[in-house]
Amino acid sequence: MKTNNISNLVLCLVLTFSVNTFAQLNFPRGSQQAKISQRVGITDITIAYSRPRVNGREIWGKLVPYGMNNLGFGTAEKSPWRAGADENTTIKFTDDVTIEGQPLKAGKYGFHVIVNPDDTATLIFSKNHTSWGSFFYKPEEDALRVHIKTKTIPHTELLTYAFDAVDASSTTASLNWEKKGFPFNIEVDVPTIVLNDFRAKFDGRDGFQRQNWERAANYALNNGGDLNEALSWINNAISGQFYSQKTFNNLSIKAQILNKMGEPDTYGALMDEAAGMANKNQLNTLGYQMLIAKDYERALKYFKQNVANFPADANSYDSLGECYKTMGDKKNAIKNLKKSLSLNPPANVKANSEKLLAELDAI
Repeated sequence: MKTNNISNLVLCLVLTFSVNTFAQLNFPRGSQQAKISQRVGITDITIAYSRPRVNGREIWGKLVPYGMNNLGFGTAEKSPWRAGADENTTIKFTDDVTIEGQPLKAGKYGFHVIVNPDDTATLIFSKNHTSWGSFFYKPEEDALRVHIKTKTIPHTELLTYAFDAVDASSTTASLNWEKKGFPFNIEVDVPTIVLNDFRAKFDGRDGFQRQNWERAANYALNNGGDLNEALSWINNAISGQFYSQKTFNNLSIKAQILNKMGEPDTYGALMDEAAGMANKNQLNTLGYQMLIAKDYERALKYFKQNVANFPADANSYDSLGECYKTMGDKKNAIKNLKKSLSLNPPANVKANSEKLLAELDAI
């Protein structure tokens, strides 16, 4: 009896070892797995799926039935399409997004589709992303449903997800298979996400670097951020607890913030202080900023300063000539643009001087 017990134990161990060993073997699938990612702003969007082939089959209404259906397996009485093959197709967002105008929290979702016969579809983002296909689909686990129009596309043999268009704050993702495409728009509130990221990181070691405060303040200034917060950030760059350094960059950013806040006198004084620290390129850029702001007096002063500092620089004369042209002083514009051409300027400067002279009927 004792021998039999030992034999049974050994047999169980062998079987357990065998099962575990086979479970670790890796075999190729009929539908290959794939993953595609796209970044919008600082938000990552990742879709993981399996890619069945058309393989001569009738897809829509046949292999993929229309509407919700009992698939004959699992616990779901009515299931959508799994939007791929094998286990859940998943889509992950590292930040909150908007899908076709409807909000969806950051997270990972199971992705399903209800395909309709009238060139429309319903996309389902399920809180359950670990199921196998749609066999265990539960509508109460839906995080979001959106309705879209499908489109006719060239034949696509392998089921494919793609990001067809991307701009600064949105992308169009699409599921394409056979001759049907399922496009859907994803929008990201990039400024809010970026500014929240700054706030979180400033509590750590990133808050010890002057340049980070400068970059954050400049981003807030130019992307609809809170100007008072931007001002506090740039003040941290100029006279932080662990450093104190005025630079051309942080002074010019502070000046622009104050100008936007309606303090032109302080703005002008800071711009002049920044100009005193500027190198040739920085001063040239500052001059153009003044032109855009229609502060022609300062623009002229900065461009003249560059000419005085670099009398052999063709670009300095080109910029000064452009300033005079903008101000309506044709005589001085022509004089400085021709001086620029006499100094054998690089191609881009030459082209600009010639263009401006042509506009002044001086060629």
